[in-house]
Amino acid sequence: MTRDAGHREGLDDQALLLVAGLADLAIGTLGSALGTVRGLMRRSDTAELASDAERDLMARGRLALDRYASAPPPHLEVLARHVVARRGADDV
Repeated sequence: MTRDAGHREGLDDQALLLVAGLADLAIGTLGSALGTVRGLMRRSDTAELASDAERDLMARGRLALDRYASAPPPHLEVLARHVVARRGADDV
């Protein structure tokens, strides 16, 4: 056996071990996810849980769109609004 052939086998073994490790991780993660889904299906408040999840996802989506889609208001405009609001509160 030459040195190149030994090096090639080492790489093949490493690749095989990596693939086997990834497959084991995927199977473990999938099994855990299925167990979680089964537990959720047994709950009596599944509809309420789904409604809460929908509201949370919509709020996250709104925050993401606000963060990336629109420019923030000008800093001086924000400060001016705070001053106006504070002066209005002091007058009362």
